[in-house]
Amino acid sequence: MAGVDGAKGRWVIARFDGDRVDWTVERDAESVLAATASCTTVGVDMPLTMPTNGYRASEVEAKIFLGPARSSIFHTPVHATVEATSYADACAISRDITGKAISMQTWHLMPAIRSWQSISFDTERVVEVHPECSFRLMAPDVAFASKKSGRGAGQRMAALSRWIDPHDLADGLARLPVGPALDDALDAAAAAWSAWRFSRGDHRSFGTTDSSDRIVA
Repeated sequence: MAGVDGAKGRWVIARFDGDRVDWTVERDAESVLAATASCTTVGVDMPLTMPTNGYRASEVEAKIFLGPARSSIFHTPVHATVEATSYADACAISRDITGKAISMQTWHLMPAIRSWQSISFDTERVVEVHPECSFRLMAPDVAFASKKSGRGAGQRMAALSRWIDPHDLADGLARLPVGPALDDALDAAAAAWSAWRFSRGDHRSFGTTDSSDRIVA
């Protein structure tokens, strides 16, 4: 299995072989697919589908599930914004279709969203994941702090240690390539956990059960 998360313009991949987790870094979505070709399932922390209008049902449901942490999910812009060349242009397109502009945070995600929109892949092998949902299903008894805080990082490592031997987790992080932040690496590992659940049919789906509008956890 593998989990994938954006990391400063690149992609960090956490591979889980049933025993250990190891991380690598790739430059673009196409390289990610090549690097994970042997994986049964790949969980990606990035929108893999875009709505034609309005909001995706998967994101609405995931926000409800996350409760106080709902702001960690940015609504995916409508597909027509893919061709926008500026933030103002994207906002104008979005307003014309939905009546609302997109946020600046969403605009900064557009290069990553475009990278996955520009390639073809098996939608039953490569699935969309939101790690904050994954962590809360992994450790439902934990009130998670911000992933940017020391407490939040510790909580997420402890949650992952329910699935991965903590010594193997620490060894894998010690071999983490230079570049990704700790929270990027942990999010990728959580995405791998959800990919593992998906491969077993033990996952939870937000939105549809097919790939048209689905977040897996």
